[in-house]
Amino acid sequence: MEEEGMKMIEVAAAVIENSGKYFADQRGRGEWKDWWEFPGGKIEPGESPEEALKREIREELDTEISIDRFLMTIDYDYPAFHLRMHCYLCRLSGSGPKLLEAEDSRWLSPSDLLSVRWLPADAKLIESLSESKGGYLQMSV
Repeated sequence: MEEEGMKMIEVAAAVIENSGKYFADQRGRGEWKDWWEFPGGKIEPGESPEEALKREIREELDTEISIDRFLMTIDYDYPAFHLRMHCYLCRLSGSGPKLLEAEDSRWLSPSDLLSVRWLPADAKLIESLSESKGGYLQMSV
């Protein structure tokens, strides 16, 4: 868990489902360039996780989402910071998505989710969801 003095970053992530597939995008810059993630981003002061998620999806993918339900919160210690990621099951309610920041994207079926190199916190989310009873992302690996 979070070490004393370690910077904490709080984010919201969208597990966007469409026709049984899940949207993932590939980071185009930074320390984790080329790793895959569920889209989303930092929660700004005064913003709810849901508000942040809708704003981030507009900024990163130029589309709108509807949030179906909260899935879980993932806590993960990266080397330089502690990440708290609030994850939501979502659907597209606008056109798109268009990649404004990411390098690539894919719609992955549950059996294809492990075909990309996920960021560690996102991998933890997939693992948690695939193990949950009657949960989402039933993977055949």
